Amino acid sequence: MNIVLDHSDARPLPVQICASIRSLVAEGLLEPGEKLPSTRILAEQLGVSRGTIVTAFDQLIAEGYLVARHGSGTHINPALTPKPLHPLTLPSASPPEQPLNELTPGLPDTRGLVTPEWRAAWRDAAANPTDLFSPLGLEALRREISHHLRHMRGFSIDPSRIVVTAGARDGMELFLKTQPSNLTVGVESPGYPSLRQIPTALGHTLVDIPTDGDGLTLPTTHVDAVIATPSHQYPYGTSMSATRRTELVAWARDNERWLIEDDFDSELRYLGQPLPALASLDPEHTILLGTFSSVISPSIGCGYVVFPASLMPRVEQIRDIFRCPVSSITQQALATYLASGALRRHTGRVRRSYRRRRDLVTNSFQGIPDVTLLPINGGLHAVLLCRDPESLRARARRRGVGLTLLAGYWGGAHADEGIVLGFGHLSDSELEEALGIIAEELKNTP
Repeated sequence: MNIVLDHSDARPLPVQICASIRSLVAEGLLEPGEKLPSTRILAEQLGVSRGTIVTAFDQLIAEGYLVARHGSGTHINPALTPKPLHPLTLPSASPPEQPLNELTPGLPDTRGLVTPEWRAAWRDAAANPTDLFSPLGLEALRREISHHLRHMRGFSIDPSRIVVTAGARDGMELFLKTQPSNLTVGVESPGYPSLRQIPTALGHTLVDIPTDGDGLTLPTTHVDAVIATPSHQYPYGTSMSATRRTELVAWARDNERWLIEDDFDSELRYLGQPLPALASLDPEHTILLGTFSSVISPSIGCGYVVFPASLMPRVEQIRDIFRCPVSSITQQALATYLASGALRRHTGRVRRSYRRRRDLVTNSFQGIPDVTLLPINGGLHAVLLCRDPESLRARARRRGVGLTLLAGYWGGAHADEGIVLGFGHLSDSELEEALGIIAEELKNTP
């Protein structure tokens, strides 16, 4: 697959990869149904982290370009219309489509990341590499993650219960390996597409659980575990109410079930302080999946899991076999960066930038008929409910703006109509230009 990355390009690497694959599909160089290389192999070919490829694939799955098949990998969506072998060359009155601004949900702004502290951390780690670290992860990093959770999430955790991972998907896979086969796992609907794929890929059963204004509703059928985003429901952005948190914790405790807490961007909250984690309310039934993708970059390919103490012996057995997937250089660099306090300062800076861009989004769609912008209390995306979102996406793309359909986050039918806008990774001027185009197209919707 001929994907060329331009490191001088201001766009994040996942956005470049998405654009390249769309172009290869449009040119007929990737055909409907064609299998793509695995994320690990493609990451090695392009010289990037696996997390970068996973982020790009997840976005293209949500857009409908790719499909993930159980047991057979990722393919170009067979429902796409193949390009004719001998197309007619016709004169065109307009230039070919070339999206300028992809409003990819969840991508952070990395432009201010490379500070003296960042450079020093990586320079020191590269100069002093070590392979002598626990399969659970570098002890220094696990200690710093414990400090990070205390400062940013307000709860204290013993570093011995923290395991370094290659991200939320790796953490989810590790937890499922500790369990017997044929689990029934409840997932939020709508919810983040990435984690939905992991249980079924490992042979478990998935059950959709609806959400409401208070967050994930309590399961009404048998499930062994539920995946929840209590701090910032994806994609709607609501926070789980205190009452629902208490009810969910009581359900897990009374029924001896697992709560899998996806804590993906809890640090990026614009109203008040970050909400308490479920793991702090019921540490013996909650598995907390953490990541640095939102506050640093998906390209870092590093996260963590906080496990209940009862699962740690089994986790250690598994890691003794498979080892830690994150390099010692990455772990040492992150440990040094966290210890310097630079991540907390960086998070404060980007939170102010994101709050400003959130206000740009909010102001852009006021007064447009039949359009509802849901509240943006945190995170890097917004949900815009509107009529005929597929037509809006097509018209916006012709004008250089890429959008994601809200329908891609549902596990079943009855999806709301709308789009999901990512506003974290663009500059203010880029975002303002893109929002202006979207607003114009919404006003012109028949």
